[in-house]
Amino acid sequence: MNSPTFAIVAGEASGDTLGADLMCALKRLFPNARFEGIGGPKMIAEGFLSFYQMDRLSVMGFVEPLKRLPELLSIRRDIINRCKQSKPAAFIGIDSPGFNLGIEKALHNSGIKTVHYVSPSVWAWHQGRIKGIKRYVDLMLTLLPFEEAFYQQHAVPVAFVGHPLAGQIPRTPDSNGARQQLGLDIDRPLLCIMPGSRGGEVALMGELFLMVARRLLESNPQLQFVIPAANGDRHRQLTEILAEHPQLPVTLIEQQSLLAMEAADAVLLASGTTALEAMLLKKPMVVSYKLGKWTYKLVRPFIKTPFASIPNLLAAEMVVPELIQDEATVDSLSAAVTNALDVNARHLVEQRFEELYKQINLPSGDTAAAAIKKLLCL
Repeated sequence: MNSPTFAIVAGEASGDTLGADLMCALKRLFPNARFEGIGGPKMIAEGFLSFYQMDRLSVMGFVEPLKRLPELLSIRRDIINRCKQSKPAAFIGIDSPGFNLGIEKALHNSGIKTVHYVSPSVWAWHQGRIKGIKRYVDLMLTLLPFEEAFYQQHAVPVAFVGHPLAGQIPRTPDSNGARQQLGLDIDRPLLCIMPGSRGGEVALMGELFLMVARRLLESNPQLQFVIPAANGDRHRQLTEILAEHPQLPVTLIEQQSLLAMEAADAVLLASGTTALEAMLLKKPMVVSYKLGKWTYKLVRPFIKTPFASIPNLLAAEMVVPELIQDEATVDSLSAAVTNALDVNARHLVEQRFEELYKQINLPSGDTAAAAIKKLLCL
C-alpha cells in the first residue's frame, strides 16, 4: 500500500496541532499518503482535505451540545458513510471522545482499522468504559506513560507516544524576559493565578483564589499577581470579580497563559492541563479544584485515581499539593502557596520536574506514525 488514505477527525485546536504533526510523520513513511476528514488550519496547511470546519465540533458544557446535537449527529453519520465508501487504511480520531468513539465503533464493525489519539480519562473515572474501547479501538495512542500501563492491564493495544507540549515549552524559562513582555516588576515576587477556562470554574474558584491573594499580601506586601484570562468572556467575568478587590496588585491579561506562568515564581491553579504546562516550565504550583456540592457527591464514587494533577500522576506520589473540594480553604491554600514561593522549595521541585519532563519528551508524531504502520502491517 504505497498511497494509503488516512481518515482523521480532530475537533479542537490541540487536536489540529497533533494532527498536523502526525501527518508530517506519516508522510515520511508514506510519501503518497492522502488525508481527509475534519481538521483545522494546521492540518489543512499540510494538505488535509477537511469536509467540515473544525469549529463545528468545538462545543463545551452541557447545554450547547444538546442544542447542536442534530447537527453533530448529521456530521458524524456523514463521516461514517464517507469512510465506509472510501475504505481508508485507518480512521484516526484525535481526542474529542464523545464524537470520535462513536465513529470508531461504527467503522471497526465495518472492518476498518481504528486508532484513537489521546486517551479519554477512563483511567481516572467511570472505568467501565474500557470495555467498549477494547471492542472497537484497534490502537490507543497515549500521551502519558501511566495511561499506557492502564490499557496494558486491560489488554487494549496501546502505544505511549509522549506529550507534544514537552517539545513546545522552553526547557529553561526566561522569567525576567516574560515579565518585561507583560510589564511586570522583575524585582518583586510574582504569583500567577489561574482559576480555570470555563465560566463555571471561574465562578467557583476566582473569588476563592483572590481571597487567598489578599491573605498572602498581608504577610508579603511586595507580592504581585498576574491572571491570564482564557478568552474575552473570562476576561469580562474576572474584571467583575476583581472590582470587589481594588486593593490587590493584579495584572489581568487575555490569554498568554504560558507567558504568565513563565514570568511567575509560583502558580495557583485549577486542576487541568495547566498543571502539566506549569510542570514543564519548572514552576512550583498549588493545585486546587471545587465542584458544586451535589455535582461532587454525584461524581466522587466514579473517581478511581489517587491524584488530580498530572505531575502527581506521573510521579505516582504527591509532588505538588492538591487541595480539592472541602480542603480548598483560604487558610490551607495560603499556607501551601507560601511554601511554593519559598526559594529552597522551588529548587527541589525544579529538579523533580526535570525528571518528569524526561518521561514524556518523545517525538510524538514519529512514535505515533510508527505504531500506526505496525498496526497496519505495512
